[in-house]
Amino acid sequence: EYMIPTENSEPWGITVGADDALWFGEGMNIARMDSEGTFTEYPLPVAHTDLHFAPSGPDGFVLGPDGAIWFIDDFQNMIGRITTDGEITEYAIPSAMVDQDLNYETYSTSLPRGIVVGADDALWFTERLTHKIGRITVDGEISEYPTPTAGSGPVGIALGSDGAVWFTEVGRNQIGRITTDGEITEFPIPTPDSFVVQIAAGSDGALWFTEYRANQIGRITTDGEITEFALCSGAGPVGITAGPDDAMWFTEYDGNRIGRISMEGEITEYVIPTRRSVPFSIVTGTDDAIWFTELDGNQIGRLQP
Repeated sequence: EYMIPTENSEPWGITVGADDALWFGEGMNIARMDSEGTFTEYPLPVAHTDLHFAPSGPDGFVLGPDGAIWFIDDFQNMIGRITTDGEITEYAIPSAMVDQDLNYETYSTSLPRGIVVGADDALWFTERLTHKIGRITVDGEISEYPTPTAGSGPVGIALGSDGAVWFTEVGRNQIGRITTDGEITEFPIPTPDSFVVQIAAGSDGALWFTEYRANQIGRITTDGEITEFALCSGAGPVGITAGPDDAMWFTEYDGNRIGRISMEGEITEYVIPTRRSVPFSIVTGTDDAIWFTELDGNQIGRLQP
């Protein structure tokens, strides 16, 4: 585990950059950690940690087709871009709704939650409050597509093996699929109120997703067939990623563990040394290790499979 220099930084999304370093979001910074464990932090154009917003900070990090890191800035209702030199640009999302932070201060946002590179080399993202899927080109041009189901609340997003973008609908307990032409299909999850969060493509060509309340890992084929795998009570899976070993790796937000599930559904769990670290996002590094953020531990964790 590597302690972040800024106290109470609440690290959220994480990805690997074109420079092979880890890039992640904090409450008011974008941060970079190299292979030696050295941190560099870049302040956001507008900080918002004093509002006690939950979730707080930039999230949904992904390496873009232009070599920059793209992310979502939820409170500011922006899609952000940071170069490996630390230059930040942000683009305003057209849609927004009024919401409140934990101090009941009002703000206006679409609440973007996840972002991924599509088969068309554009960035696709979810808008939880406005119930839309957004698309932004590397030049900053934004389009939006409303989901068919009202109150869908899309959160996680991933590129499927079929060239479509797949996403989770936490508000309506569904998995959605959108083509590059904007055509959306939705698939109900068998377990009611599963609170499906993140989604990632597996080596088997299917999409795997986390069901926070149901304590399950789900799998959906590109034909829409869903299978679910039970975890122990209190696990609370959130983040998920494809590992270097053809398995899927996930964070247990409540269980304080990192989990592994094979393509056959065999589950293994690893306890994080720091108690109540609250692991959130997860990614495979260029060193074939599993890296993850610890919200309350204020650390970046590394697990060597």
